[in-house]
Amino acid sequence: MKRIVTIQDISCIGRCSLTAALPILSVCGIETAVVPTAVLSGHTAFPDFTFRDLTDDILPIAEVWRSQNITFDSIYTGYIGSERQIEIVSDFIDMFRTDKTLVVVDPAMADNGVLYKGFPDAFVSKMKTLCQKADIILPNMTEACLLLGRPYRETASESEVRKILHGLVEETHADAAVLTGVSREAGHLGAASLCKDGSYDYCSGIWYPERFHGTGDMFASVITGALVRGLSLHDALALAVDFTAECARLTLEDPDRRWYGVNFEQALPMLMRRLDP
Repeated sequence: MKRIVTIQDISCIGRCSLTAALPILSVCGIETAVVPTAVLSGHTAFPDFTFRDLTDDILPIAEVWRSQNITFDSIYTGYIGSERQIEIVSDFIDMFRTDKTLVVVDPAMADNGVLYKGFPDAFVSKMKTLCQKADIILPNMTEACLLLGRPYRETASESEVRKILHGLVEETHADAAVLTGVSREAGHLGAASLCKDGSYDYCSGIWYPERFHGTGDMFASVITGALVRGLSLHDALALAVDFTAECARLTLEDPDRRWYGVNFEQALPMLMRRLDP
């Protein structure tokens, strides 16, 4: 069985980060180890939340694992809470990476044109250095523009999307960049990818005109799990887009839906069927 380690926070309520990544990757049939970067009562969209910094626990966990010869087929990073944590996570990658390890970085730091609460502007340059260690990076439009020092635009033409992806691959030297939140036609939303060999791809699903929290974490978890399972980037991209759209659809159909996240749990059977038809 393949094994992934995912490094990100635990939001105890909110359907995001580790509380979403762990079940999604498990449904992908992959053993999933976790390194929590912080414990929050709820994600940062809540009006108030507690935050327990776990920075000092990351390297001790890594040292014990290294002494026990633990290895990983993939290292997947999500929300990282500070510049110091980025440096430690970078060291973690150096400790466990082999020539067969897929490193996926979701630079979860911003959305809708602004950085998340508590992140200084200097955080962006630190995150860029972490992206330079990745095989695949998964920014949204805001994060991509920050990484490239470009002005943020809510929408972008296909030529602009291609320029952004080329810039990301050139700046980070990643094997591939995947840009989320891309739309080429009315009523649809998806993601575009570019590999360093120049191959470009785009997949879309139905767009639901409502803001959902945590969908980026779910997209990143599905695409990582699918790639580790051996799917091509195109098939992983299509699956992640379809899963995210299905999560949104199921949420909108639920009269008791929560404002703080999507009903990804109800979409897990679809994910399982697609991976093991």
